[in-house]
Amino acid sequence: MELFIITLVLVFLLVVIPGVRVINQYERGVVQRLGRFRKILDPGLHVIIPYIDTMRNVDVRTTPMDVPKQEVITKDNVTVNVDAVVYFRVIDAKKAVFETTNYAYATSTFAQTALRDVTGNFDLDELLSKRNEISKQIKEIVDAQTDKWGIDIESVKLQNIELPSDMKRAMAKQAEAERERRAAIISAEGEKASATAVAEAAELLAKTPGGLNIRTLQTLEKISTDPSQKTVILLPSDLAGSIKNIIK
Repeated sequence: MELFIITLVLVFLLVVIPGVRVINQYERGVVQRLGRFRKILDPGLHVIIPYIDTMRNVDVRTTPMDVPKQEVITKDNVTVNVDAVVYFRVIDAKKAVFETTNYAYATSTFAQTALRDVTGNFDLDELLSKRNEISKQIKEIVDAQTDKWGIDIESVKLQNIELPSDMKRAMAKQAEAERERRAAIISAEGEKASATAVAEAAELLAKTPGGLNIRTLQTLEKISTDPSQKTVILLPSDLAGSIKNIIK
């Protein structure tokens, strides 16, 4: 009896425990038996046959992957460095394991090639202004290729577009010239408005009898508030006559 119990314990330790597998909620288990595909296991506790079955856990969550900086020559022969980020997830664990040796590396490599090919078909101005369109084209190309690997490309986002130093300086000068042009236009518009207002005021004073004289007297009052100051002012003859009449 004791020998039987010992045998059961040994069988449990050597056979059952090594075959226990736990699959997380975000994983799927790909089981092979003697080198051939057996089945896909869902999340939970499972038991496989030790030494005969093998299992590989595959993460099925959305995974962000940086696409390294790529040197690209645009359609108008400008050399730029472009990088991106790809969001993908495994939708078929069996294909991801058996159709490629490393699905993440394969996706990254193909994404780099697609990034160079697509961005090279655009001018520099288009590359800077049509990021969403370019990202969409890259996604479609990569998604078509990785579908046979059981990979779904959810999105591709261009990140940095690095311009040559001389191009940056030229663009900075162009931006500065544009700011100066706008400032000159605003200043000219202000001077035009000011001149229009002065002309209208002059026209109104000319039409009002004694208006110019009254305005001049108001100005004199403002600049002669201190009795100790002596100010010599040349007055028009008609205004001088008006002042004399007031004094008399």
